[in-house]
Amino acid sequence: MPSEAAHSLPGMIAPLASRVRRASRRGSWKISRNWFASFRYAAQGITYGFLSQRNFRIHVFIGVLVFALGIYLKLNSNHLAVLVLTVTAVLVLELLNTSIEAVVDLAIGRRFHPLARIAKDCSAGAVLVSSISSLVIALLLLLPPLLTQLGV
Repeated sequence: MPSEAAHSLPGMIAPLASRVRRASRRGSWKISRNWFASFRYAAQGITYGFLSQRNFRIHVFIGVLVFALGIYLKLNSNHLAVLVLTVTAVLVLELLNTSIEAVVDLAIGRRFHPLARIAKDCSAGAVLVSSISSLVIALLLLLPPLLTQLGV
């Protein structure tokens, strides 16, 4: 037989959820009600990443080269899709790394904290792991047709 507390749980969650929604809309935490504004904010984030992060620009440049090489080598659509996904994963992680670094800097300022170092190092490590994985996948997909094209 369910306890009395189990029956009142849904009744307790609804007011709490309402308070959380109201609190999240105060001050700078307003939720955009405009769909196009949401896309504009996302584009501003991507633009910030491109303009301020050298590694993001490098990854974009290499990604464009890899995709162009894939088209030149006439890779099938599945292989091109895999290339797009791997390059996109690296770019997404680079943007997340940038945001994590910004939040850590906002939280601790210019002071050193070992947990801040861990957060920044781990997010940079995630980018490195995805970059290495992306490189291996690109080599596996591009090297055989490239060698065939070169007559090797």
